[in-house]
Amino acid sequence: MVGADNDVLMDGMDLPQPHPPIFGLAGADTNGFVTKSNGNSNGSSNGNNNGSNGRSAADDEYEDDDLNDEEDDPMGYPVDFKRRGLLPTGCCYDDRMKLHANADFGAGPHHPEDPARISEIMGAFKRAGLVFSGSDADLIKTIRNCPTKYMWRIAARDAIEEEILLAHHPRHFHWVKELSEKPTYELRMISKVMDEGRDSLYVGSMTYEASLLSAGGAIETCKSVVRGDVKNAFAIIRPPGHHAEYDQPMGFCLFNNVPIATRVCQKEYPDLCRKVLILDWDVHHGNGIQNMFYDDPNVLYISLHVYLDGQFYPGAPSDPSTPDGNIDKCGADAGLGRNINIGWDQQGMGDGEYMAAFQKIVMPIANEFNPDLVIISAGFDAAAGDELGGCFVTPECYAHMTHMLMSLASGKVAVCLEGGYNLAAISASALAVARTLMGEPPPKFEIPKLRKDAARLLARVQAHQAPYWECMRPGVVDVLDLQSQGALRLHDVIRSFQRHMLSVKHGMFPLFIQRSSIYKSFEDQVLVTRSLSTTKKIIVIIHDPPELVAQPDVLDNSLDSHNSWMNDGVMPYIDWAIEQGFGVIDINVPHYSNQPEVSFNRCDKIHYISMDTVYAEWLTSNQDNESFIPRINEEVIQSQIQELVCYIWDNYLQISETAQQIFLLGVGNAYLGVKVLLVNRDCKSRIDGVVNFVNGSLRAVKSDADPDLTQWYKTHSRVYVGADHACWQTSEFTRKISKRRFGDVVRSPFMGLNRMLKEHADDAHEWILERLPGTEGNTTEDES
Repeated sequence: MVGADNDVLMDGMDLPQPHPPIFGLAGADTNGFVTKSNGNSNGSSNGNNNGSNGRSAADDEYEDDDLNDEEDDPMGYPVDFKRRGLLPTGCCYDDRMKLHANADFGAGPHHPEDPARISEIMGAFKRAGLVFSGSDADLIKTIRNCPTKYMWRIAARDAIEEEILLAHHPRHFHWVKELSEKPTYELRMISKVMDEGRDSLYVGSMTYEASLLSAGGAIETCKSVVRGDVKNAFAIIRPPGHHAEYDQPMGFCLFNNVPIATRVCQKEYPDLCRKVLILDWDVHHGNGIQNMFYDDPNVLYISLHVYLDGQFYPGAPSDPSTPDGNIDKCGADAGLGRNINIGWDQQGMGDGEYMAAFQKIVMPIANEFNPDLVIISAGFDAAAGDELGGCFVTPECYAHMTHMLMSLASGKVAVCLEGGYNLAAISASALAVARTLMGEPPPKFEIPKLRKDAARLLARVQAHQAPYWECMRPGVVDVLDLQSQGALRLHDVIRSFQRHMLSVKHGMFPLFIQRSSIYKSFEDQVLVTRSLSTTKKIIVIIHDPPELVAQPDVLDNSLDSHNSWMNDGVMPYIDWAIEQGFGVIDINVPHYSNQPEVSFNRCDKIHYISMDTVYAEWLTSNQDNESFIPRINEEVIQSQIQELVCYIWDNYLQISETAQQIFLLGVGNAYLGVKVLLVNRDCKSRIDGVVNFVNGSLRAVKSDADPDLTQWYKTHSRVYVGADHACWQTSEFTRKISKRRFGDVVRSPFMGLNRMLKEHADDAHEWILERLPGTEGNTTEDES
């Protein structure tokens, strides 16, 4: 074809072969390799795929002649090198794949799926010296002496219909095929309509031909690796494929190249290629690959992508029964456990997160699966510099991930290009992968610290995969099995203990919260003294749950109750307050919300629905079945605490005629409740003082509606902040917290909430008592 790229990776790879390609497909040579499988490399037209079955003596003699021809061919790969396992790295590239271009050539910006993507990568390979560019005489010398010095050409060819139908519906194939027969105006209209939303696709007059080459290139690349013609290979192909579904194109993808190649290899080489690992590191979830193999036990699909609660492309499928890219989608039927989604909650992930995912999830499972072939769906849109992906994976990280995968399947790794839209980033990343494939050690680099949210997500992925992989089970609790035995979460047990102790010692009892949106979250979490309605002094304590400390067995990670401790620094403050004649409202703010999220539409339509019914439904379908549940996020906890403290103020404190002195005590992250009460209720005239113990975010108390609030807070508060808090790290931070809105901040010499509570107890008690009328200001706990 005119315009085809005539540059060679090793000159002479496109010479006529002793075996003409089956089906008469141009460019189906094997780069000088003559193997026993060459006669049916594209799938036998007579249905004979079983090695020597049906072969004649003449066939064997003909094959022997081919071997002699190879030994005599100066352009052929040296047989001696191949026998010793010194195989080159293959590369598949064809300039004709650039002919897939957008027929809608309007004035808008160029489409990110740029035809130049593949030529930029090939150009980077050439500039780096991975591709031979000398004379024929030098080529022959190089082949004889050091044939692995350069990449070995794997010629692309058109995939045939029978191969594509191994992964796609016939209707889908013919839809793509008919594009080549449509007039330009119709192609432009198709592009204009489909290049939006989830379809996100453009087409042109040569889309079909380029798509056949892309799929055929993936097939030949994988087959060359499976046969052992090359040790590994890189297919620089487009259009990409991993979004294309069984029956529809989408996301820049027409035919799904990797599943097609996988099916062909499994069909033609059942003894060599039974189990296939597909590792997809494109920043977008490979929905098409997932759905094609979702119930296949012989294909393990692992995807690292941005999920963003289903908001990141490809987003939610139109059919609710179709699985998306969430981490809980683990496969179906015989394929349970063969689908692993590592779907990041946010963009911005980088080397630390990807290396951790490989070390903690990908490689342990891949080793247990023990594949015969590894195919990398290599999208480079998670690379640093790609604006669509918004992540920060470096070329060094791609090299290390490739190196780890090369330890699998006897090194049989085929890399097939998917996405990646920053030309500089995609070239640098692909080059790093190619260098590693060719045997260069991955470069030394510093792995950044793993983000906390990413670490928690990896733990959740591990928990979801634990039922299917032995390597994922250590340290993961089987929640469903425990629940079937009547087990309770420990936070319920601890609060029940606290309730019992406070009831026995002080007669405290639970306060029922008559708010449907929060009553389940704070059931038994608010305890009050019986004299609350008649006491003149009230202290409201808003605190985090007690600290839990445990020492597991170092051999089997088992945990015994006698090696576990609960550290509750708040209980002595309750004892002291009651001894001083205070009425007490004790508010324990759980780190975990078990409140069902009921849609208002449901409540509007069925206004008589029982919240207990909703809660029961939620328990059977929600995250309560997960072994690890992250702490409730700031937005939700602030909303719930605000509703709770305002409810208590409105119904018990504001209307009390006997309460003359009210104090607030905030402990830990729960001291957020102090802030939201002061900001959302005009209550400062009724409150005599605020004491806070802080080890997390330092909250500013200010209100646009009440400009005097910050000054009042400064003079009516005592805020103890741990010695290791970030606010003490720089003079600039220290200067900021001296402002009135943060209160009267005191730097504690101690670290940890419970330590601060204990060490500052006398000081806090005295500070409170000084604000009571008729006290000397020097009363301590020992004197009371």
